[in-house]
Order: sequence, then C-alpha cells, then structure tokens
Amino acid sequence: MGLRLGDIAPNFVAKTTKGEIDFHKWKEGSWAVFFSHPADFTPVCTTELGAVAKLAGEYAKRGVKEIGLSVNELADHELWIKDIEETQGGKVEYPIIADADRKVSVLYDMLDYQDATNIDKKGLPLTVRSLFIIDPKNVIRTIISYPASTGRNYDEVLRVIDSLQLADRKRIATPVNWRPGDEVIIHVSVSNEEADKLFPGYKVIKPYLRTVKLQDE
Repeated sequence: MGLRLGDIAPNFVAKTTKGEIDFHKWKEGSWAVFFSHPADFTPVCTTELGAVAKLAGEYAKRGVKEIGLSVNELADHELWIKDIEETQGGKVEYPIIADADRKVSVLYDMLDYQDATNIDKKGLPLTVRSLFIIDPKNVIRTIISYPASTGRNYDEVLRVIDSLQLADRKRIATPVNWRPGDEVIIHVSVSNEEADKLFPGYKVIKPYLRTVKLQDE
C-alpha cells in the first residue's frame, strides 16, 4: 500500500549533494518539501530545480527545508547543478539525493509505472514528479504527483504550505483559490459560541459556511 496523508514519512539514509543525511535528523523540527524529478540534464527538471532554488527565501520564512531526488549518480547531480545555476539564475543550496539504486524512490512510491518513455538507458523506470509536504512531526500533510511531461506549480506548493500552517495555528480551513490575506472558513468543529470569541465579526453564509477575515495574519 502506498503512502497516505497522515502517515509518518519513512526515514532513510542517503547520499546527497550536501553529504550523507539521515532524513529525520536532517529535517528535525522543520517542515520539509521532498520532491523527485525524473532525470538530470533534462529541460523541465532544470526549470523546476531552478525555481526551487530561487524560492529558498520564501521557504526559509516558513521554516521549510527543501530536498530533491532523482535516480542519477551523485557526480551527475554535481555537474548538472552548474547548468541549473547558469540557466535559471538561482543558487542551488538544498540537497539533492542520488538514488541510483532506487531504494528511496521505492520507499516513497515515486517510480513511473504509466509512461513507457520515462525510463533510463537500461530500461528501468525513472520517477514521476512526486512531492511531499511533511510537517515538523514527520507527518505527511500533502502529496502531489505530476507526470514527467508537466512541470510543477511551486506557487501552489507555497500556497498549500501557508494554508496548512495557518490551519495549524487557527481553527480554520481555506476556501477555493485562497491566498494569504483572503477570508478563511471557520472550521465546522467550532461552535457559534466559540466563534463569537475566537472570530468576532464573522459572517454566516450558511450554518455550515462561516467566513472571517483574520486580523492578525
């Protein structure tokens, strides 16, 4: 059975461009975005990893660490990083796992089983564009998978992180297309009496749909 929301993210030890890491120790006390890309020296992946590099400051503000993975060798990663930085303009400071034996890819069910063209020279499957948002307690909070042909929307990844972190601080949920600063939805577990104290001035659209503009966020 594959990983699900609410599962503890499996731990592993792996070689990366920043040295060997124990995943849980590396991210201890932090959120993490753990993502796979199909292969080094490929165009879509180059743009993706450059985008992650340029968002480093946004991740840091949210207490989030980034870590990538592909099934290439470590030497390939190190050479490719130069191309990423040259063509995309960001500095790749986050680690990239060299998962040539596919142990971590299998552990996180990242390998591509539907695209017959997404394979290496030996005919072995590469990864899809898997992404996991993992909280400080190592709980998987979000799983997003894109096919190899489609680059990810990292603005959406940041939006999801903002929503998760806000919902952890407040008893709220976020509506469709929500952005930080927009109205939020009061969680259904909050009674009207509690809402009067927690969210003064909230609006009742339906008994199950109550919205509020948070003043301190």
